Amino acid sequence: METIVLIALIILATGIGMRWIHLLNAQHDARIAAHHFSDPLPRPPGLPDDTGRRARRTDAGR
Repeated sequence: METIVLIALIILATGIGMRWIHLLNAQHDARIAAHHFSDPLPRPPGLPDDTGRRARRTDAGR
């Protein structure tokens, strides 16, 4: 009987923990969505349009 109660408590604690993490993640996502980032810095003159790492990579088909 004690084993069944222990297993039930472990399952209950796991469920409560999962729900709590889910609520914290939703709260965090809402906080991120509400934050307004500033405009990106202007591109210095003379730079090509795409300066990312993928644009410079020549062996992309590997």
